[in-house]
Amino acid sequence: MDKREITDWISKQYLLIDDFPSMCQMLRDMLHSLGARYIDQAENGATAASMLRRKKYDVVLCDYHLGGGKNGQQVLEEAKIRDLVGPACIWLMVSGVKNVESVMGAAEYQPDGYLLKPLTEAFLLTRLNRAWARKQVFQEIDRAYDAKDYLKAVELCHERLETDRLHALDLMRMKANLLMKSGEPEHARAVFEQVMVEREFVWAKTGIAKIHVQSGEYESARQLLQEVIEENVFYLDAYDQLAFTELQLGHFAEAEQVLASAAKLSPNSVLRQKNLGAIALKMGHFDVAEKAFRKSVEIGEHSVLKTPDAYFGLARVWGGKNQAKEALQLLATVRKEFDTEEIRLRAKVTEGLVYHESGDWVKARKSGDELAELLDNTTERPDADTCLDMARLLFAVGVKDAPVELLREVVKNNHDNVPLALEVQQIFDKARMSEQGADIVNTARREASEMMDRGVILWKAGKLAEAVQWMRHARSVLPSNVRVLFNYAHLLIAYMEQNGADATMATEARKTLLHADKLAPNQRRFAQLQKQLGALLPNGDD
Repeated sequence: MDKREITDWISKQYLLIDDFPSMCQMLRDMLHSLGARYIDQAENGATAASMLRRKKYDVVLCDYHLGGGKNGQQVLEEAKIRDLVGPACIWLMVSGVKNVESVMGAAEYQPDGYLLKPLTEAFLLTRLNRAWARKQVFQEIDRAYDAKDYLKAVELCHERLETDRLHALDLMRMKANLLMKSGEPEHARAVFEQVMVEREFVWAKTGIAKIHVQSGEYESARQLLQEVIEENVFYLDAYDQLAFTELQLGHFAEAEQVLASAAKLSPNSVLRQKNLGAIALKMGHFDVAEKAFRKSVEIGEHSVLKTPDAYFGLARVWGGKNQAKEALQLLATVRKEFDTEEIRLRAKVTEGLVYHESGDWVKARKSGDELAELLDNTTERPDADTCLDMARLLFAVGVKDAPVELLREVVKNNHDNVPLALEVQQIFDKARMSEQGADIVNTARREASEMMDRGVILWKAGKLAEAVQWMRHARSVLPSNVRVLFNYAHLLIAYMEQNGADATMATEARKTLLHADKLAPNQRRFAQLQKQLGALLPNGDD
């Protein structure tokens, strides 16, 4: 064995995750023969996650099956989602059985390779060298990506493409995806189409389909995604995108079928099972919904992606099946498992809906009154869809004032979202408040627009400090208004460009941008403002 290859691996930090001590010892012996000195091991997923939180590793060898608790897929997803591993870390999944379920599940979180037992030292070294070589190519790009400086990452991809033909395909794929996240779909399309000239890769075709979806060309997207699935039945991203496309077309039955097929291929996706349950519930297919929500709850028990949505969905199913007692017991569980103000609000909404759907009008009204009281005592609000459900319940049980104020807030925080304004109007129409509702919607949209415009007027008048102060106030009044968030962040950056970088202000700008990105991802303004903020703080010392 080449001495240089052995030396390359001497100083690396390793983590072995396997519930069989004999397997850990075998891997340890192999790594020792490569010169490795610093090797830790964990016998279960919980211990592995704890060790990953405390220490940064260069190489992780993780078995898929880890006995009880977290499995290898769940350790990987937590490491990725919580940034427990850096861009340069090599993560190799290891398993004694290469079945479709385990491979598909792990592959969704993009490990650097999949190793089948038994291993040989030579094979392990080959896979480590191959993964490490690729990491060096993408290390700076990944670092920019992790900092959410997508435009810088695009530039780095472009620079690397000029000299690295060996990794050209991977670089083009990354560049196209970065352009999508930067709000530059047409530039991304050009990259995807350039790739397609050489070969019709399913990821490139799926990328073009996503661009069709963004532009509202749902039929074109649908056709492309169906072609992808015919070409590669295991390409799960295409299923998720096709299900979303079918929903936009109003094809709920087709969307349900697509997600059911994907869930059959890869059953251990917490979010996909939850999404399948939500569509089935909307269709009134209680048996399908119950099975999907149950599965999401089950596999979510040890997952960082554990979601209260699955619990709420399952409670709604049981309410629809006149199993109110079981539904209410589940709501007590979700309050305990996810103890936040938002969850208490959502639990009360679901409780009221369960009573309403089971015909217990007295208890439904009591839940509505309690929900109205909760709304009065908290400034936190869940997402717009949940707020609309709250308003529907409150109106349905005869509460009037609370849903009116709730809908006013929703409109103000989404003042330029015309479809949402129409949905709010429909809720007022059903509550027999059409004229009053129209006035509330129009006034709320105008007030939000005027509040935002005042900051812009101050800025244009050269009163930058006053503009910042006003938009800080606007953000406190409209905490979920994406345009307000972007304008406020832009003002903070402009102020620092004129007066010099300020750590406190930079942190405020960063948090504001990240909140906007969470509410409305893949926006051009996010990418542009992140780049401007990065130029102010080149060392990331905010």
